[in-house]
Amino acid sequence: MSNKPYETDVAFVKALAELLRANDLTELQVKREFGENDTLNITVSRKIAAAPISIAMPVAHHAPAQQAPPPTASAPGHSHSDPADHPDAVKSPMVGTAFLAAEPGAAAFIKVGDTVKEGQTLLIIEAMKTMNQIPSPKAGRVLRILVEDGSPVEFGEPLLILE
Repeated sequence: MSNKPYETDVAFVKALAELLRANDLTELQVKREFGENDTLNITVSRKIAAAPISIAMPVAHHAPAQQAPPPTASAPGHSHSDPADHPDAVKSPMVGTAFLAAEPGAAAFIKVGDTVKEGQTLLIIEAMKTMNQIPSPKAGRVLRILVEDGSPVEFGEPLLILE
């Protein structure tokens, strides 16, 4: 008799998990009594990954005026019309959100025309709530910035072009 209530526990926990999802809840607690000495306490919870979005959103407004025109503005006659094929493109080492400044309202790390040193921070990519500084792979001059502040980037996506 003591096994019978527990046979339905898996289905019961699955039903509770579905209630979490369906009602956008973060936690449910249930206490079931099956007799005088048989009690089951269940807590089902889930994490919601909304914090990175709310942190990233306010930053998107402060630096677009300091960067180069978007990639679509490049002239098709250039030998490197696709920035991904440009030999001096600095590519993203990870998936995340690109930020051109350390915090909202701060000056951008770089702007078009700047001369940078090898190892100098070019921008930050936030991935899984971690801010990752992207260093310059070489010394040079910033020709184009290909991403907007607060924009999502993919692994291998060109971020900027150094001369």
